[in-house]
Amino acid sequence: MSTLKESISILQQEIASLSLELAADAEQFRLKYLSKKGLIPGLFDQFKQISADERKETGMLLNKLKQFAEDRWKDGLSLKGDNSASNAKKLDYSAPGIEFQQGSRHPLSIVANEIHEIFSRIGFTVAEGPEIEDDWHNFSALNFPVEHPARDMQDTFFVDKDPDIALRTHTSSVQVRMMENNEPPLRMIMPGRVYRNEAISARAHCFFHQVEGLYVDENVSFADLKQTLLHFSRELFGAETKIRLRPSYFPFTEPSAEMDISCTVCKGSGCNICKYSGWVEILGCGMVHSNVLKNCNIDPEKYTGFAFGMGIERIAILLYKVNDLRYFSQNDLRFLKQFKTGW
Repeated sequence: MSTLKESISILQQEIASLSLELAADAEQFRLKYLSKKGLIPGLFDQFKQISADERKETGMLLNKLKQFAEDRWKDGLSLKGDNSASNAKKLDYSAPGIEFQQGSRHPLSIVANEIHEIFSRIGFTVAEGPEIEDDWHNFSALNFPVEHPARDMQDTFFVDKDPDIALRTHTSSVQVRMMENNEPPLRMIMPGRVYRNEAISARAHCFFHQVEGLYVDENVSFADLKQTLLHFSRELFGAETKIRLRPSYFPFTEPSAEMDISCTVCKGSGCNICKYSGWVEILGCGMVHSNVLKNCNIDPEKYTGFAFGMGIERIAILLYKVNDLRYFSQNDLRFLKQFKTGW
């Protein structure tokens, strides 16, 4: 018998005589016999040096030894641990694997992406801007008068009480930046997070998400605005959706309007969602005020434009029938995991 065969036989008897009483013993066993620097891998190193005539028989013996040692080690893993560690669980190598839990997109992301796609199909591009803005881009350039309530501390988050720097209250500030730095024609949407100093409730939050749109070119009319919003509403809410424009007021548009859609729940017949009117307000819109165009160095005698803005949360509430705005920011997995496949 060769020296390697003798070593295999001795190691076989040694392993068979061992008594593994604790899970910790199994780990020591692995380190001594099966680890990279263990005794059995050392025998495999010696195996490379024996003659070709001996390799077949010796290789079979060596493989049997390795399998025997691995079986002893697996059995040892099922033993109880010592007092300083929790009991080791018995491993069942035939059991199916643990299912990987897939994530899901946030409902606001789903809605925002759908809005982006609808407008991109009719030529709108996406523009973004900073969330911390100066007074010019957030208020003054948009024709807000000095005494406007939006400039008050109780309505806006100012940075270090600096009346010139604040968290933006709308993404209209991005419209100003785009008009300042680009020449018409302009056709773009501006998505982003905005901030208002409001009490948090089921219908309001101190931060929310908006998508605003802007189209500036020669001969842009209110009819263009109406057709654009009708197309958007039917793409998002269904081909039977109707819209209604009501006169309103915004400092940066003239004329201005609020837009309602026929209720998605009762289809216009009346329910508690639409307060039995058959209509639900979803956005504000209007023709860009000539003062805003002048402030952005665009000639109002040559160019006209329209703008609109909507809250993504409000759209998501209608699409998903969610009754509390706070759910969107609470990170509750029970709520979020429902939105894997959209509405």
